[in-house]
Amino acid sequence: MARKDLRQELRAGEALLVTAPFGAAGLLLVPLAIGSDVPLLRQIGPGLYWVVMLLFGVLVTLRQSAVDGPAQLAMVRLFGVHPAVRLAGRAAANTVLLLIFEALLIPVAVILYDPDLSGWVWLLPVFPLVAVGLALLGTLANALAQGLASRTALGPLLVVPVSLPLLLGATQVLEAARYGHQPWSWLLLILTVDLAVAVALGLVSRHLEEAA
Repeated sequence: MARKDLRQELRAGEALLVTAPFGAAGLLLVPLAIGSDVPLLRQIGPGLYWVVMLLFGVLVTLRQSAVDGPAQLAMVRLFGVHPAVRLAGRAAANTVLLLIFEALLIPVAVILYDPDLSGWVWLLPVFPLVAVGLALLGTLANALAQGLASRTALGPLLVVPVSLPLLLGATQVLEAARYGHQPWSWLLLILTVDLAVAVALGLVSRHLEEAA
């Protein structure tokens, strides 16, 4: 299922080729607005990177989910694919796309903001953990809004509030490492959100199985 979604995105390219330039433009607008205050830009750079990552990452996950119409879902059911497998495949594909999206935005943020990256090694687990959490949230929101005409508009309203702990944890990991503190508690916060959303997604898949 994940391979199917990734092949579809490779052919269309809409989730990344459309969203990534807008994410880069979002990072560019702030320096244009506040001017050349280098110390301020270096201070707010990491936080703005994660804000743009989460807001535009939501669009990546929901755009990827929007390709599943009634005909596609009926075909998946006809082949006997379990809802848990379908949702896990979608979450895995979303994770890959979000990791690519993160990688595309990193050089833009570094060039524009020249942030203090002391303690950058702590970011290595943050990138996959945030990508997994946001992918799970996007998949969960799509599953909850499945069949609704306004699911594209409803998705961000479901995902963005719940993703705030991911934003808080991601920004504070680098901040804590910069001052010589061990940011394990912030990593644990992100991991807890990932596990909680994974459990919720499992419950939703069970409900979808019973409804089918």
